[in-house]
Amino acid sequence: MMRIDIITIFPEYFSPLDLSLVGKARVGGLLEVATHDLRGFTSDRHHTVDDTPYGGGAGMVMKPEPWGVALDAVAPPNRDGSGSIVVVPTPSGKPFVQADAERLAHAQQLVFVCGRYEGIDERVVEDARTNRHVEELSLGDFVLNGGEVAALAMIEAVVRLIPGFMGNAESLAEESYGVDGLLEYPLYTKPQHWRGLDVPDVLLSGDHARVVAWRKKLSLQRTQERRPDLLP
Repeated sequence: MMRIDIITIFPEYFSPLDLSLVGKARVGGLLEVATHDLRGFTSDRHHTVDDTPYGGGAGMVMKPEPWGVALDAVAPPNRDGSGSIVVVPTPSGKPFVQADAERLAHAQQLVFVCGRYEGIDERVVEDARTNRHVEELSLGDFVLNGGEVAALAMIEAVVRLIPGFMGNAESLAEESYGVDGLLEYPLYTKPQHWRGLDVPDVLLSGDHARVVAWRKKLSLQRTQERRPDLLP
């Protein structure tokens, strides 16, 4: 069973993890999820988690002390790289791609560090790297208010790859990035005619070889048009 821990100042942000297939995976014992309020790891009566940045500048920076205490409690050091992986969603991280989701799906424990404001004091990551496996990952070339949305997206991308999570495992192989790293081909269902638009004849032919060839062609075409960077 995989365990996911999330450290955030907004634990309620992760209530969607009780829904749909992720919720079923938790009930079924495939996945354990725990959220931790960062303010619970502070030591002052105001539960302060941020302060002004050294060197000046706008906004506030998250203080290192509560993060250090939280990580020590939730993700104990593992110098050999086994056990937990600390994931830090940040726009300055490495782009998160399907290969990352597949790799993280084999972890025993994932600990998501959700920053807010202008970010987290850099020393938190520096310290964590000395005795933990830490990955800074970016959801894309844009900035969010905090790491929660990115963490939710990454969690869903990862946990759906856990064996037994999907009812039909073949669907994982046929979706975008699953076939030769290409985008997925167009999908159709009933009715055959809808608002002047028809299902392509090849999908009604019953000829499996033609269907496979058509899907591969459309998958390649869509990738060339939308994501040429994915092509060899």
